[in-house]
Amino acid sequence: MLGVARRRLGSGCVSAPPSPPPRSPLAGVRLPRSASSRPHRDPFPLVAQVLGQLAQALRLAATAASARGYSAAAKEITVREALNSALDEEMSADPSVFLMGEEVGEYQGAYKISKGLLDKYGPDRVLDTPITEAGFTGIGVGAAYHGLRPVVEFMTFNFSMQAIDHIINSAAKSNYMSAGQISVPIVFRGPNGAAAGVGAQHSQCYAAWYAHVPGLKVLAPYSAEDARGLLKAAIRDPDPVVFLENELLYGESFPVSAEVLDSSFCVPIGKAKIERQGKDVTITAFSKMVGYALQAADILAKEGISAEVINLRSIRPLDRAAINASVRKTNRLVTVEEGFPQHGIGAEICMSVVEDSFEYLDAPVERIAGADVPMPYAANLERMAVPQVEDIVRAAKRACYRAVPMAATA
Repeated sequence: MLGVARRRLGSGCVSAPPSPPPRSPLAGVRLPRSASSRPHRDPFPLVAQVLGQLAQALRLAATAASARGYSAAAKEITVREALNSALDEEMSADPSVFLMGEEVGEYQGAYKISKGLLDKYGPDRVLDTPITEAGFTGIGVGAAYHGLRPVVEFMTFNFSMQAIDHIINSAAKSNYMSAGQISVPIVFRGPNGAAAGVGAQHSQCYAAWYAHVPGLKVLAPYSAEDARGLLKAAIRDPDPVVFLENELLYGESFPVSAEVLDSSFCVPIGKAKIERQGKDVTITAFSKMVGYALQAADILAKEGISAEVINLRSIRPLDRAAINASVRKTNRLVTVEEGFPQHGIGAEICMSVVEDSFEYLDAPVERIAGADVPMPYAANLERMAVPQVEDIVRAAKRACYRAVPMAATA
């Protein structure tokens, strides 16, 4: 396998235009009764009325699509299917790409992300490893040194702590320490953050941990489009990439366009996506929290608050330009993340806005994060430890001075 010649794929990535919810533009148009049910009259005013209603319905449909950032959806796929197809296509296109990890082969992945890949590519390219993260991660980094493109799967990113020396000291630093002579094209992927009822040792979010390290790129997909496009970009990238998935999103379905399903599609690393346009407050989020932010935005819209939702997608590099441009428009900011608050992603975003757009802020930045405690096991306490939709709604209202500030109630 080490003799396989490295073939560098094109790095050009294009952003897919967003995809609309599957709603007929004719919904809500009142069609006329049959001609026999009323006296004969000039049909032209009636035709004009129907065409006017149709045009209005089309405008509303276009507005809704623009707000969510979707384009015409060809079909819906799950995040699991998106990841599987991305792996399959990249392994097919480049013989230097291979997958390794616990139960990725015979069992087809703990979460079935690698379903069918062992049968298609064989045990030389889909490697079942012993339960030794430090061992197989080190093998993966060494293979990357020799020009291969390993995709290392952790059954959960909590187990990556066993291999963190290889990720940080070997993968992240080798290009710099070799003066550019050694590149390390490797992807570390797996579920990250809280799931449900798995306790403190299996519920941590590692976004801030790995985003702290120069030499790593850190990605956190939300939708099927994100998962497919970002994983392809990560595999093609010449640098080590930490790819943080979410277990609870694997079975979620999302609309995708024909462009997203094209084998050449990928999402540029370092670019955020505006999931919903707004003018009153900016909400930044990543991974599962993007869905919560969109739900919060729907609730806020009913109360007259227009929220702009930014899906970060890329944690390192961070799209500071997109965040600041949005804040300069809305003049308010709410950051949302699942991890611990201290030294978190929200803190970095807040500092970026203070440095670049402080004079545009009309209210203090609101930060929503997980509770600053180890994750409780009890279901009721676990829910209190993780951000909820209502937390985001309250924070946005505080930023818009539609609720009593927290300091005033202390």
